[in-house]
Amino acid sequence: MPLRDGGKCLSLGAVGYLVHPSGRLNLPAAQDAAAVAAVKAAWRDRRGWYDPRSEHAYPPSDTLADIAEFAAAAVTRDGDWIEFDHDDGNDPKWSEQATAFYVAIAPFVRSGVVTIEGEDGAGWSYTYADGQITQQGWNGWDGTIEPFGEQVDHPAA
Repeated sequence: MPLRDGGKCLSLGAVGYLVHPSGRLNLPAAQDAAAVAAVKAAWRDRRGWYDPRSEHAYPPSDTLADIAEFAAAAVTRDGDWIEFDHDDGNDPKWSEQATAFYVAIAPFVRSGVVTIEGEDGAGWSYTYADGQITQQGWNGWDGTIEPFGEQVDHPAA
């Protein structure tokens, strides 16, 4: 997992990058199953904590709340809203699959913002509007300013 070194990112195996997400998205409950399917499809080709080869990888009853731990978050559904918080029950570390989660749910989200605070104080957010996602800030895990974008030096570097 990449970590910063003077504004650059390094890959250090299983060390991990702890995060604290927070926010609220308008994602209709009727779209939850489709969003889960999109996330799991996106996870197949990305590195992270979710193993698509696992015998438990595709239970039909999965919800976004059930799979959020693999995106370094805890999710609670409140009607047509999903609320993001720190995953106290697990070890919430960022990965390619975490980024893929936030990108894959975009077509199902009407509006909202999720803010991510990294273990080193780096902060970025994902703003959703009409099925689109926009990243604000510098992702402290991979050094990007857009999901799956090119690594850039930290703005303060």
